[in-house]
Amino acid sequence: MKFISWNVNGFRALQRKMDIGQWLEETQADALCIQETKLQRDQVDFQTSDYLQYWYDAEKKGYSGTAIFTRNKPLNVSYGIGIEEHDHEGRVITLEYENYYLITVYTPNSQRDLKRLDYRLQWGKAFTDYIHELDAHKPVVFCGDLNVAHQAIDLKNPKPNMKNAGFTIEERNDFSKLLDTGFTDSFRYLFPDRGGAYSWWSYMGNARARNIGWRIDYFVISDRLKEQVDDAKILADVTGSDHCPVEIDLSL
Repeated sequence: MKFISWNVNGFRALQRKMDIGQWLEETQADALCIQETKLQRDQVDFQTSDYLQYWYDAEKKGYSGTAIFTRNKPLNVSYGIGIEEHDHEGRVITLEYENYYLITVYTPNSQRDLKRLDYRLQWGKAFTDYIHELDAHKPVVFCGDLNVAHQAIDLKNPKPNMKNAGFTIEERNDFSKLLDTGFTDSFRYLFPDRGGAYSWWSYMGNARARNIGWRIDYFVISDRLKEQVDDAKILADVTGSDHCPVEIDLSL
């Protein structure tokens, strides 16, 4: 199975830059999981003959939002994590299949001056509890913009960013706690020492061309799926957003 995840930073904006349907067909992905759609479903016209579409919009217009396009019909689809205070921003879609769950997630950003860090950590604990509960039933594959660079190797300039959103010790520890409950960062599992592998670059300072970036987009899998990971890729040559897509190839 080939799964791709992409924070598109506005689905309608991406549509103006590329033919998303054609690109998706060319990838031959079994599912495309996207984050930051920034729309309400009735604002977009997007037809996919080979893919079922599942959208989860934030209540606030033009903000957050997720979607999954999949070739394979799921047994069940759920939206959010079942906690009212966390389910207003369209951040999680879960597809249940016979042998696994596939989840797209857009983790809240702690924001400038870390003004949303406390909420970000509350959300992180709730999401960890959610996927841990699913994992008790069958393996989990979740992906998306997790808004954290886990280790120093995961961003170009770690030292000056240690007190900035996405690289605080609190956020990094939150991700470590999630992994410690029985999950694996698939890219680091295959490539533990690969540096310069980033999935997000600022629009400022010609950062992408200079590869001054962060790896904040992930495929995370239940530990018992580790041996079934055939490849993990960062598709840095695909433009259209300040993030690039990431991919996992799994024998499921």
